[in-house]
Amino acid sequence: MLPSENRLRRREDFATAVRRGRRAGRPLLVVHLHSGATDPHAPGESASPVRAGFVVSKAVGGAVVRTRLKRRLRHLIRDRLLELPPGSLVVVRALPEAGDAEYERLARDLDAALQRLLGGGTR
Repeated sequence: MLPSENRLRRREDFATAVRRGRRAGRPLLVVHLHSGATDPHAPGESASPVRAGFVVSKAVGGAVVRTRLKRRLRHLIRDRLLELPPGSLVVVRALPEAGDAEYERLARDLDAALQRLLGGGTR
């Protein structure tokens, strides 16, 4: 389970990550990362924790498939929170092929996208 303080909930935060952040596409996922953003809703100037949100449309599958995929993605991103800069906003958008993909393949695509966004990979 992804801790509450690491969840992206506000529409404005999703929009910030998607519009102002960098994007890396993979066959199953598109990952948007807005690095080092301070939380405008938090008091003080300290960097907020990394927050992640997920977009899984009906094109991925039925409700059961979408819910299972969101759980898998939350679990995957939870294990990678420490690799991301403090205050980052991450949005993971699942593509239709992700609905029936294996867990290991989702993990590989997520790792490859994050590595590219963090400067470790080349096109």
